[in-house]
Amino acid sequence: MPASREVVFVDGVRTPFGRSGPKGLYAETRADDMVVRVIRELMRRNPGLPPERVDEVAIAATTQIGDQGLTIGRSAAVLAGLPKSVPGYAIDRMCAGAMTAVTNVAGGISFGAYDVAIAGGVEHMGRHPMGEGVDPNPRFLSERLVDGSALIMGMTAENLHDRYPSITKDRADAFAVASQEKAAKAYADGRIQPDLVPMAARKAAEGWGLATADEAPRPGTTLQALRSLKTPFRPHGRVTAGNASGINDGATGCLVAARDVAEELGLPARMRLVSYAFAGVDPEVMGVGPIPSTERALRLAGLSIDDIGLFEINEAFAVQVLAFLEHFGIADDDPRVNPYGGAIAFGHPLASSGVRLMIQLSREFAERPDVRYGITTMCVGMGMGGTVIWENLA
Repeated sequence: MPASREVVFVDGVRTPFGRSGPKGLYAETRADDMVVRVIRELMRRNPGLPPERVDEVAIAATTQIGDQGLTIGRSAAVLAGLPKSVPGYAIDRMCAGAMTAVTNVAGGISFGAYDVAIAGGVEHMGRHPMGEGVDPNPRFLSERLVDGSALIMGMTAENLHDRYPSITKDRADAFAVASQEKAAKAYADGRIQPDLVPMAARKAAEGWGLATADEAPRPGTTLQALRSLKTPFRPHGRVTAGNASGINDGATGCLVAARDVAEELGLPARMRLVSYAFAGVDPEVMGVGPIPSTERALRLAGLSIDDIGLFEINEAFAVQVLAFLEHFGIADDDPRVNPYGGAIAFGHPLASSGVRLMIQLSREFAERPDVRYGITTMCVGMGMGGTVIWENLA
């Protein structure tokens, strides 16, 4: 039995995220082509890595049909020009797909089965809306295993507002405004662009174009504007398009390696994986998932919440981030939380988002050598949470 090895995050890139729909950046772009672009860019940026040394390609997609099907990790690896000797596979843990891709290959590296792996995710929600082609078992409702709202993410967010009456719509809107402001500042300061890979995108009516920036952010968003938005999930509700992530298209990918192999190949080691955990919660309040997953990951690492200097929390809904912060006694505007903004601004192409969190955390770590530990965490449809704790190697 091999001794467990340290696992490091080497590098990560993503496509700019587009708005889903016929007018979006990627309306006529294939999902697998976005993954291919990301894999090729990872290899281009890390010339010290011989392609045959990649031991696995794990790619997540929530809706695994059409151009997101065909064991997308393997098919994208072949399309990207990696040697045919490099295997690959597909993963589905809804929003935490790419996060699970990373933790899966990390386990393999730690065990000694792999030296270097590519992990990531893609979601083309314009081509494949969430829930396309699914056939939920009628027993879920007939046997009251879950509430009817559990399968509609916006309704689970309204349920979370019910559970945390202190989290008002105004607080959620204020958090959303801050996310947009932080994202705009991160762009202005050049913090986001280094990890975006330009993506060629074609539209029949317009010809070829180049996607070079996220399409979703709305800089200049005001509290006044958000207050006037409709609440589609409940009359007089608290969840709006303004305080939730959008419906988006995009792909992410990263290189994960054994620390000694990264050193051998001259690859950067940006952060070390300390621990990870996934947890289940009631599906009708799936937004609380990051609370138990973070508690478990902290316990496994022998750390407390006070040891964490940076938080990258996926902003599926503002209320879900605020519930996490309230539970751990962290202020709504704590500067450690999503310093570059989050999914409310950038968008949330479901299975790809976990690696976006890691890319941003590694960039923040590089700027903050005073911070030792950070976490990436997210809520997951069907009632789960996922958390990965990282150590800053800067």
